[in-house]
Amino acid sequence: MSIETAEEPARAGHAERAAEGARARPPRPSSRPNGQWKIDGTAPLNGNEEWKQVDDGLSVRDRIEKVYAKGGFASIDPTDLHGRFRVWGLYTQRKPGIDGGRTATLEPHELEDEYFMLRVRIDGGQLTTEQLRVVAGISTEFGRDTADLTDRQNIQLHWIQVEAMPEIWRRLEAVGLGTTEACGDVPRVILGSPVAGISADELIDPTPQIDEITERFIGDPSLANLPRKFKSAITGHPSQDVVHEINDVAFVAIDHPAHGVGYDLWVGGGLSTTPRLGERLGAFVPAERVAEVWHGVAQIFRDYGYRRLRNKARLKFLLAEWGAEKFRHVLETEYLSAPLLDGPAAPKPSTPGDHIGVHRQKDGRFYIGVTPIVGRVSGPTLAELADVIETHGSTRLRTTPHQKLVILDVPEENIDPLIAELDRLGLSSRPSLIRRGTIACTGIEFCKLAIVETKVNATNAVLALEESLRGLDLPHPISLHVNGCPNSCARIQTADIGLKGQLITNDAGEQVPGYQVHLGGGLASQDRDEAGLGRTVRGLKVEADGIAEYTERVVRRFLADRDSAADETFAQWAHRADEEALQ
Repeated sequence: MSIETAEEPARAGHAERAAEGARARPPRPSSRPNGQWKIDGTAPLNGNEEWKQVDDGLSVRDRIEKVYAKGGFASIDPTDLHGRFRVWGLYTQRKPGIDGGRTATLEPHELEDEYFMLRVRIDGGQLTTEQLRVVAGISTEFGRDTADLTDRQNIQLHWIQVEAMPEIWRRLEAVGLGTTEACGDVPRVILGSPVAGISADELIDPTPQIDEITERFIGDPSLANLPRKFKSAITGHPSQDVVHEINDVAFVAIDHPAHGVGYDLWVGGGLSTTPRLGERLGAFVPAERVAEVWHGVAQIFRDYGYRRLRNKARLKFLLAEWGAEKFRHVLETEYLSAPLLDGPAAPKPSTPGDHIGVHRQKDGRFYIGVTPIVGRVSGPTLAELADVIETHGSTRLRTTPHQKLVILDVPEENIDPLIAELDRLGLSSRPSLIRRGTIACTGIEFCKLAIVETKVNATNAVLALEESLRGLDLPHPISLHVNGCPNSCARIQTADIGLKGQLITNDAGEQVPGYQVHLGGGLASQDRDEAGLGRTVRGLKVEADGIAEYTERVVRRFLADRDSAADETFAQWAHRADEEALQ
């Protein structure tokens, strides 16, 4: 997979309609309990809550190693298979040959194959070449060479069999990697700035804060049964390069006029079928209190988050009900040792947050940001990449929240030879603005929730657009996000052009794979004046093989109509343009 997979099916025709504004409506009052532990008690109100209380999943690793790895797929308990395995980064993948029209009609066990997606957790995206080589070897030996970069800084492999997991864990943990709580209703991977500790213009290196959180709380049984997944992000870089607005909790570096450098606290962001951007709490968090505050927010989610309905069990719904002021009050009075100081918002970023290209580090060496097409790489590519990086004087690299890679510590004299080798591997440091801005989820190839293919369709579109738009003077990268279902793993509502997979009716009246179009979304790190969700145009859909044709048409219209004097962006134009211009 190239994007973090959704956990709850958004069945075709039954998904909630995505909110058009940046703020979701508060939930309607209900006479029924919401399953908030501190209010309603801890009695489980659905099947997921029942099995989590019996065994939240941390202990299933012992059964995988001692029972299932020996007995094979047929020996796996169904609740472990479809629930607890997630806590260790394992999902069953889609059985080949099942078309998207059947996604909504078959039960999960009918869709699944006897192979797994395995998510390797990489907090902060920080890797060594030794670690990369181990991941590459696992891909080649156990995963049919699959390896995809995700937009959560992880690497995902496919075709993994349960029999191989003890050896895979042995190899990963020998080099300091793992899969603990890579999926499930737990604290997921912590996004971190890909240039942490080396950028010449960062305000603070967030690595110590990420390390403290992961060492203290990942695998902590007290946080192993949350209402749903809990996503975190921390950046010390002024480009705000961790998509903080769509995380449950995020810390964005600021320079407080009275108290120096620390972090601005955000909570309650998330996309899926009901998108909602996070909110600032107006609180300044010193570096030494980040772990405490992170833990407080996670405990609020555990104790007050909604558990009765899975589709309402994200922190964004609690924030919508409480508001930022109450959320901060509860955090400070019930979970922190002392109140937080007030703090200012971070300035608008002046540079993109994907770090593509060549940049000087604070120590005089250089880092190089490169992009594969839609995050797709392979075991052999990663193994050769590790060799190439070492040959040119480095042993460190980073994954990014944009399906990219950043190679660190490159001596100046090795920049050009390394770029040539990276180009040979399909990793461009000077990509077209279309290639640079395109990401895609895993789609129907492996995902049980998908309706439409994504990786191949997006790749074909990028290659076609690089030809058809050659020579055009694009003022900014155009972000094109392609998703295989309504769950928005590819962040479709925050792209210039976001495509949501669904079955559509073509001109001949036939149902065919296609996409609903979202236009004009973006986040602070994507050259937006402020973060916002894309607009939908009623009836605007494209067929699966029509991505390039539609994108070319709308980009050419943008270039013809934009206010160049005001340096109008695609997102600004898309929100003011009439519907005819967007067809």
